[in-house]
Amino acid sequence: MKSRSKELLDRAISAMVAAIEIYNKPGFPYRTESFTILAINGWELLLKAKWLADHRNQERSLYVRETRENADGKKSKKKYVKRTDAGNPFTHSLSRLAKKLVEEEKLDSRAWQNIQLLLELRDSAVHFYNQSPAFRVRLQEIGAACAKNFATAVHDWFDRELTEFELHLMPLAFVDLPSNMDGFLLNAEEKNFLSFLEELDKNQADPESPYSVTVNIELKFTRSKAKDALTAQLTNDPNAPAVRLTDEQIRERYPWNYQKLTGECVKRYSDFKQDKAYHTIRKGLQTDFRFGAIRFLDPGNPKSAKKPFFNPNIMNELDKHYAKKRLIRREK
Repeated sequence: MKSRSKELLDRAISAMVAAIEIYNKPGFPYRTESFTILAINGWELLLKAKWLADHRNQERSLYVRETRENADGKKSKKKYVKRTDAGNPFTHSLSRLAKKLVEEEKLDSRAWQNIQLLLELRDSAVHFYNQSPAFRVRLQEIGAACAKNFATAVHDWFDRELTEFELHLMPLAFVDLPSNMDGFLLNAEEKNFLSFLEELDKNQADPESPYSVTVNIELKFTRSKAKDALTAQLTNDPNAPAVRLTDEQIRERYPWNYQKLTGECVKRYSDFKQDKAYHTIRKGLQTDFRFGAIRFLDPGNPKSAKKPFFNPNIMNELDKHYAKKRLIRREK
């Protein structure tokens, strides 16, 4: 029999999968609003699953308590479980749980700020329509970060991979992304929301963090005059046409060097050793373009000096080989 936290985890994943499936449906007129509502539901269930897992699956740890008025008109010292009109217990809100988990350093602050944006979107959805194409682009960036943060939190908290569900949003370029943002008019509510977004997102970009407030998305299509033009995708096929990345693009995608990666391992794992086993694992991963890249001093000479660089996503693979340190709760 599954624990209550595991049941909530399964439901949280189902809610997020439903949100993304609806978002990716072509021609869906209530795309953003539906995604936002279901994504928030997914996050609330996930936070409650984490809370229960940290409190020995005691459901009462989620209940809101309040004082009552005694017969003499004074408030009672004892606190009682707050009830709904139907008599069911009130549970703590998403916001309260998120703030507590951020305070305990279990939820990344960027993930919480992304959730705040989703909450603002949900609350404003009933008051105005998000019709501006420029506005929809920013919503795409928020949604992409939401899906990434959710999958990362599930992995960090419950050691569960969500690759089977393909949690990613279809780029709006395939749906309704405008090719030029200039000249679009925003209504007052949209301007207020974008100002709020910019304030939260200010100075929060960190290429080394797996969490984000928003994810910048840039997708360009160039029409070829040739009818038999080749399509392109990431591949390990040595016979595939090569696409070159600039030095800036490589460093942006792979910001960690060997020293940085090793230092992060020391901080993250309790059983980590900089030994032969580590070097074997690292060298195996650094040849996978998802996790690493080798830069040569002389790119045209494979015998020249070389240096490996890594994408922070490599930590998800190293998690399979090492044990994470337990987080010690701070007394207040």
